[in-house]
Amino acid sequence: MGKEKFHKSQHWGFCNNVAMLVAEDKPGIGGEPLPGQKLKPEYSVFPKGMGSDAPAWIAFDKQVLSFDAYFEEEVPDKNQELYRIRHCKIYFYLEDDTIQVIEPQVKNSGITQGTIVRRHRIPLPPPHEDQFYTIDHFNINIEVILYARRYKIIDCDQFTKNFLRKMGVRLNPPADRPDDPYTKERQKILESMKPLRPYERIDTLKQFLEHDGQVLRFFCVWDDPESMFHDPRELVLHYYLSDDTIDIKEIIPVNSGRDAVPLFLRRDKLPKYAPTGLYQPGTITSRTVLNVFGKLVGNRGRYILDNRKTGAVHQEFYRDSDLKIGAVINVWGRKIILCDCDEFTKEYYRTKYGIEDFTPVAYKAPPPPKPEKTFPPYTGFGSEEDSLCSCMSLLLKPPQKDFKKFMEKDRSGMESNILRFLAKLVTDSPIDKDRKFIISYFLSDDTISIFEQVQQNTGILGGKFLERGRIKKPGQELFKSEPSEYFKAQDLFVGARVCFHGHNFLLVDADEYTFNYMEKHANEFSMADIGIILKKLKDTAEPRSREIRQVFAAADPERSKVIEYEPFRNLIASITDGAFSEHEIITLGRYYSVREEYEMDLHFLLAVAQEQLKKNSFENFEQLSAVFLYNDREKCGALPHEMCRTICKSFKLPLADDDLQALLTMFGDDHKQVEYKKFVDGLNWRENQIPAFQTIKVKPVYLEDDLSGQPPSLPVKGIKYLPLLDDLFGKEE
Repeated sequence: MGKEKFHKSQHWGFCNNVAMLVAEDKPGIGGEPLPGQKLKPEYSVFPKGMGSDAPAWIAFDKQVLSFDAYFEEEVPDKNQELYRIRHCKIYFYLEDDTIQVIEPQVKNSGITQGTIVRRHRIPLPPPHEDQFYTIDHFNINIEVILYARRYKIIDCDQFTKNFLRKMGVRLNPPADRPDDPYTKERQKILESMKPLRPYERIDTLKQFLEHDGQVLRFFCVWDDPESMFHDPRELVLHYYLSDDTIDIKEIIPVNSGRDAVPLFLRRDKLPKYAPTGLYQPGTITSRTVLNVFGKLVGNRGRYILDNRKTGAVHQEFYRDSDLKIGAVINVWGRKIILCDCDEFTKEYYRTKYGIEDFTPVAYKAPPPPKPEKTFPPYTGFGSEEDSLCSCMSLLLKPPQKDFKKFMEKDRSGMESNILRFLAKLVTDSPIDKDRKFIISYFLSDDTISIFEQVQQNTGILGGKFLERGRIKKPGQELFKSEPSEYFKAQDLFVGARVCFHGHNFLLVDADEYTFNYMEKHANEFSMADIGIILKKLKDTAEPRSREIRQVFAAADPERSKVIEYEPFRNLIASITDGAFSEHEIITLGRYYSVREEYEMDLHFLLAVAQEQLKKNSFENFEQLSAVFLYNDREKCGALPHEMCRTICKSFKLPLADDDLQALLTMFGDDHKQVEYKKFVDGLNWRENQIPAFQTIKVKPVYLEDDLSGQPPSLPVKGIKYLPLLDDLFGKEE
């Protein structure tokens, strides 16, 4: 057989007058077939010009043709059947022309089923065993021979049909699927047979799958009549919807004297009534059986299932429909009242049974009110907070400070968070009348310090007048249980009279930072809230609107629409009959004032900024330029004003917000676009250091620690009274 294959595939020939063995499929010159030669393709040939040029193992990866087939198998030595029809699947893998045959498993067939032919390339039957099956050998309603076994292809799936049509194959009509005669005969016998004994199927799988993990929870109470004090016992009942079982757990109060047990009732089905006696094991079962022969045959019984359930003990158990708020259930002789349930249980009964009333049952008296905690009066030793901590716990702890407030209101850059007022003593002494004090209020911890200004030829030494600390408000009892009240920031404003340790002060002025801070936080300081001030003034002056307009017009004889601050103050004071504080009048004047525009020199601003950056050792100018350049998507060299401000804030540039805004404005154009390269170069004190400050006419700058002069307020030279009148009474027609 091997020699035949050798002679069929190869023959002797001559090449350059030399005899050699030449294969039959060897092409001629240039790969062209020789005359009369037919080349046998080794793999499936797909038409060109359609799809991609990728090789088959890439183009057809994970693409399989599926054919339905069957083969007949002879059954010798058996009278019931002569042959057997076995259905199978033929899979043709397009990527490498491999074939696999699989037979689906049939229950109780008794045949080893599964893979019949493992996946590999299968040769054609003789006499073409030197070739392999390709896609051209497959169609519907044909027979293929795989290793001497004849398979009849009867149909294929939709993908296979579409693929074969694209390959140009004309599909045959599908063939009928024959039935196995022996299997058909056995099916008839099984259908005609009736079971000799009844079979009852109890299926609880559906209930378990639908309600697994779903538990109804009821809060119950049991009034134990045998207890000494007849106190109610609180219980929690769980009803498991997956198998209709119940367990109960007792809530044991603290220091009740009762032993803690895991469960009051272990999980099981709960009968509706307590039986008179306990049943023997096996009495209550899901099925009953009958002894057919008794003890006649060898003292052994023969049992079958009893479909009549003769002698079965029927017992009713509690179901979810029996449980509701207010119901009384019998738990093995104990009467338990269902008082309340959780939200899941309410939603379950609302959905399934349409119950809407879930009013809980009151089973215990409301808890008594907690006694008010009283503290002993202050002893006078240490601070009040420290003495109070000794009453809170046995372990002494220092009083806690408001650390969050400290972090928010502590000094940060140019933000001092200190309110500074100019004050005078309220006294009849001619010596003390002219004394001037600087009252500083620290917002971080609500402490106050007072410094006295040095005045020549007064005979009074200036300097520290009061150590920094919290100051109690006057008129409070010293030894008392309640905590004392201390001065807050809202108690200090221009025109306020305060008493610090027996010294009466009148606040006559404040610095610019104080006015700005109070106006920015107007929700905390009503004296600086322009909305409240205008409403208060409108309620007072609206009935006399015409008269007030004439008074303001008389104060402006030149019709310049601007009046000085002093006449304005006197007019407001006379209109309100002294109801307005000095701070409210100043706030009103500042809001409608004609502010003098100070011309700032760019070099001076840069010098101040560089000095501040140098003190804080800020040198990240390259990173700052890189971030500006990254955000400049259009590469135009300019960014919006707000974006530049946000980037500077992200770098924590140690500059005050006003100074930063002024610098960005000076480096910007009319469209609020900032040239960020010039801006960064101007701030770079390493490479472009600006010499000493130039002497220019600018607004005087007062440092907070400079106590040689009084803290100045923003000059209010002129006030535009027409906008004020329009806001109060509306525009005059």
